[in-house]
Amino acid sequence: MIAGIGVDVVDVARFERAITRTPGLRERLFAAGERDRPTRSLAARFAAKEALIKALGGPDLMRWHDMEVVNDADGNPDFVLHGALDAHVRERGIGRVHVSMSHDAGIATAFVVLEGAS
Repeated sequence: MIAGIGVDVVDVARFERAITRTPGLRERLFAAGERDRPTRSLAARFAAKEALIKALGGPDLMRWHDMEVVNDADGNPDFVLHGALDAHVRERGIGRVHVSMSHDAGIATAFVVLEGAS
């Protein structure tokens, strides 16, 4: 059963300007394991985090570092959730968070589907 859906798009050039203009933004938005990626990849990860927020229905309890985008053994994107956000997702009965990301023609996009545990 689908428990939530979210999508987000990010203009990569605008995102790069924001990261350049505000050096602390990279550290504020991304966990240590995410930060050393190319800008287009960071933009897609930011879109994924925004899509997750939308799928969950809002920013309550969400901190940027509690949403970490990682790659599984096959290189596919996945979320590792931490802290209060992880507890909130489990309390809602969400068994799996699916994420797809892409970047092309200056746009990064992400799509998140929350799947119920039963």
